[in-house]
Amino acid sequence: MIKKKTEQADLEGYRGLFIKVGYIVALGAILLAFEWTTSAEKASSLGTTADMQAEEEIVPITRQDVKPPPPPPPQEQVADVLNLADDDAELEEEADAMSSEADENTMIEIQELPSNEVEEEEVFFVVEEMPLFPGGERGLKKWIAQKVKYPAIARENDIQGKVFVRFVVTSSGKVDKVQIIRGVDPLLDAESVRVVKSLPRWKPGMQRGKPVSVWYTVPINFKLQ
Repeated sequence: MIKKKTEQADLEGYRGLFIKVGYIVALGAILLAFEWTTSAEKASSLGTTADMQAEEEIVPITRQDVKPPPPPPPQEQVADVLNLADDDAELEEEADAMSSEADENTMIEIQELPSNEVEEEEVFFVVEEMPLFPGGERGLKKWIAQKVKYPAIARENDIQGKVFVRFVVTSSGKVDKVQIIRGVDPLLDAESVRVVKSLPRWKPGMQRGKPVSVWYTVPINFKLQ
C-alpha cells in the first residue's frame, strides 16, 4: 500500500469505527421502522356516485307492410242471347213439322253410311302351316343372293355383317311391313329392305284351314370375299 504523505490524512485507522457506527445506525433505523405506528385514515367520503340510469334500449319494431290482395278480376258476364224469330216464320216451321209427321202408311228408308274404319287383320307369329316361298328356304336364299347388290361405298370401306329383316306375309301371299330388327350399316340396311320388298308372292300361312298373315324373319349376310 502506498504510504500517505501525512499521518493525519490516513483514515485506515478509523475504518473499524466507521463500520461500527454504520451498523448502529442501520440497526436503529430498523427498530424505528418496526416501532413506527400509522393510523388508518378514514375515508370521509367515497365520492358521489351519480345515479346512472340505464338507457332503455329501444328496439325498433319492424313490421312488413302487408299489401292488400289484388281485387278479383271482374267476372265476365255472359248474356243469354235469344234468337227471336218472326211469328210468321214460327208458324211456318210448325206447319212443316206437322206435315212431316209419319203415319201408318209412310215408308221410311234407312240408308247405312259407309264405315271408314278398316279392321286390321291379325298377324300371327307361329301358325300350323308357315308361309312358304316358291322353291322353299333354298329357293329364298338363292333369290336373295341373286338380287342383292353390294353398295359400292360399303365395299370400299370394308363394311360387312348380317342384317335381320322382318316382314309380314299377308293372307294373300304379299310381303308387307318390312322392317329392320338388327342392322349393320345404313347402306346395307337400305339394300336389305329393297330386296325384301321385291320378293314375289308367297304361299300364305294357314291356321285352322284358313290363310292368315304371319311374321317372317330373313337374315341377309353381306360378306366380302
